[in-house]
Amino acid sequence: MIDKRLLRRQKRQLRRHLSKHDQRSHALDVARHLMTLPQFLRSRRVALYFSADGEIDTTPLLHQLRNLGKVSFYPALHNRPAPLLWFIKHQAGDPLIKNRFGISEPSIRRHQPTKPWALDVVILPLVAFDAECNRLGMGGGYYDRTFAYLKNRHYWRKPILIGVAHECQRVTQLESEAWDVPLDAVVTEERVYLPNS
Repeated sequence: MIDKRLLRRQKRQLRRHLSKHDQRSHALDVARHLMTLPQFLRSRRVALYFSADGEIDTTPLLHQLRNLGKVSFYPALHNRPAPLLWFIKHQAGDPLIKNRFGISEPSIRRHQPTKPWALDVVILPLVAFDAECNRLGMGGGYYDRTFAYLKNRHYWRKPILIGVAHECQRVTQLESEAWDVPLDAVVTEERVYLPNS
């Protein structure tokens, strides 16, 4: 059985120690791979995240979204009645605040939150993943709680969940927990991973 705390520590350290050149190159490659996915190209409302701790930088992707006329949203922590994510429309120049983890997020005073099922695609960070698109996050469970409703849907599944990571974050196999919400794809600088492919 994998020690998830140790795995988190190892993979976070790996991604933090990538050079600035590699970080930039990987972000550009991930954005390029995403632009090959039909479900991404058909999307209109896309949620990103503000990168921290060596995560894939979504800035190159944001520029492409704007060029394509798509609307971008970012997560904001919301803790009542349970720790969840709200998604806030974000435009260039909108003010940002730091959440309790020190990560930038948009202010809900600027725009009303958007329901998760109103989004087409959510690009989300991860700490580790396997080729079947199982995801290990930071351990807070925010994404899993927010998108738990997707586990009960078999036909209409919105949004599409796409994890992005550095290839060095891949592991041979991750055990899926009962509360884990499966990803529809994982994209790295090297390739696109799809479940059961």
